[in-house]
Amino acid sequence: MSRTPRRSPGPRQRDAAGSGTEANQAAVVAIKAVHTLAWLSIESCVVYLLITGLAGRTDKRAGLAAAVVTTETLVFAGNGFRCPLTGLAKRYGAESGSVTDIYLPRWFAHNLPAIHTPLLVLMAYLHLKNLRRQRASGF
Repeated sequence: MSRTPRRSPGPRQRDAAGSGTEANQAAVVAIKAVHTLAWLSIESCVVYLLITGLAGRTDKRAGLAAAVVTTETLVFAGNGFRCPLTGLAKRYGAESGSVTDIYLPRWFAHNLPAIHTPLLVLMAYLHLKNLRRQRASGF
């Protein structure tokens, strides 16, 4: 008779009803709240870059916003085009593992990469054009 070693219960431990523990549910809510705040911060940088790009202004603030957006893009791409918080949310019992399904409309969260790709290209184009114009005029 072989014995299977017993594993200690991890963060995904479920109670008898099959739902996650209160601590796990609180952790998922916290992860999603942190994700939502980070997303709002990054989106404010995207909006700022679009507005300043269209207005013909490229300055240090735009450079800082571009650094934030670029870092987020690299982290997302480096994680296989998945949010790094997805695995953490799943580990604590989120049904889909998604960190956006409570705080953003599902269709919007699902299509964020497709929405952002043309915006990233547009922002880069506008600010590169602004920088060329600034250099040509001697700024």
